[in-house]
Amino acid sequence: MPYTIEEHRHRFAAWAAGRAANVKGCHFTVEQAKSILEATGFNQLLSAPESLPEPQDVDTRHRLWRNNIIANAQSLGLTFTHGVAAKLINIYLKAGFICGGHHNNEKVQALHPPIDSLLLKELSSQNIGGLQQAWNEACMIRWSKFDSSQYETVIRNIRSSIPNQPLWTIEQYWRGFQ
Repeated sequence: MPYTIEEHRHRFAAWAAGRAANVKGCHFTVEQAKSILEATGFNQLLSAPESLPEPQDVDTRHRLWRNNIIANAQSLGLTFTHGVAAKLINIYLKAGFICGGHHNNEKVQALHPPIDSLLLKELSSQNIGGLQQAWNEACMIRWSKFDSSQYETVIRNIRSSIPNQPLWTIEQYWRGFQ
């Protein structure tokens, strides 16, 4: 089988996601991350933004994706929380679509951004959306420990803090590049 740009993009996105989602208490290899993503069908999603859910359906689909990621991780003997599953998904889709030149696509703009402590702390520090207490609470829980409800609350808070903007723009507050 020839090596294609789609395979190249998938490998890079899986590597980036596997490295980013790895956290103390939940260690796995990049190979395991790639396997989990493939078992969940993510490698088929990167073909085009049209394969993504409609913006109004992204939260429901994301919950299904997280549940499938968690189940596929369990089949490898790994225990993922919704926070870890979300980070794996969000970095994979960020690498494949947002940073892959599709950032203006309506479906891509609705994708969830990766959540981590650096982002949450900065959102709190700058009281983004007037939600300092909510950002502090999310920090205390820790992104890697989020259950489904906690994760979805953070996403709702992000959406309300940057109305009518692509969700990826919340990452202007992420300080991991420094």
